[in-house]
Amino acid sequence: MRLTLHVWRQAGPTVPGRFVRYDVAELTPDLSFLEMLDVLNEQLLARQEEPIAFDHDCREGICGMCGMVINGRPHGPQRATTACQLHLRSFPDGAEVWIEPWRARAFPLIKDLVVDRSAFDRIIEAGGFVTTRTGSAPEANTTLVPKRDADLAMDAAACIGCGACVAACPNASAMLFVAAKVSHLGLLPQGQPERATRVVNLVSAMDAAGFGACSNHGECMAACPKEISIDFIARLNRDYLAATLAPQSQTTEFTGSA
Repeated sequence: MRLTLHVWRQAGPTVPGRFVRYDVAELTPDLSFLEMLDVLNEQLLARQEEPIAFDHDCREGICGMCGMVINGRPHGPQRATTACQLHLRSFPDGAEVWIEPWRARAFPLIKDLVVDRSAFDRIIEAGGFVTTRTGSAPEANTTLVPKRDADLAMDAAACIGCGACVAACPNASAMLFVAAKVSHLGLLPQGQPERATRVVNLVSAMDAAGFGACSNHGECMAACPKEISIDFIARLNRDYLAATLAPQSQTTEFTGSA
């Protein structure tokens, strides 16, 4: 295969960037997208040129590190697929491919395709935890969890925090990410003591980080590689309303099925 790549190159956040064209040949359709970038970087290093900076780690679609906009779509054209799991067979031979970083004020660019997503870390630090006893593991059947709640919690916990929802949203909103984190803890019995404070703290941290507001475009769900449903945003809104309006004495009385 042969591809014509237009890659966003920017040496740092304070200097202007631009698309640079690269013609890459002798590629096989079974290469992953990141492996193709590895091939290109090897060629650039052989020519003593600066390699392209991009984020990656596990390359198994579970760590959330890889993140880039490919032909205008976060993670590329394949639905429910991370950039690291995208393969060149998804593109026709001779295709032109435009590659750029996430675009969001809350994700400031570091270099080339790498952005700073530590705003997600700060949101989790604001309250993404549960109070539980330490020591040996409790008996699995001690705490009963309704199957519906367990299934929904697992669906929400599938979020890998890649930021595709933010990159796809015209407002650069992080509501789908926050909703997934709020829901997967709030649906389980172990997450009830902090349920009210958690949703308020996480939303406050999201707003402080500079993410935009949700206006129900639904682009976040379409771009999510784990297909997190926007139904969780509705659950987040209900929890947030209850937490801000209910008396403090009632804030721990929510149930996972609410």
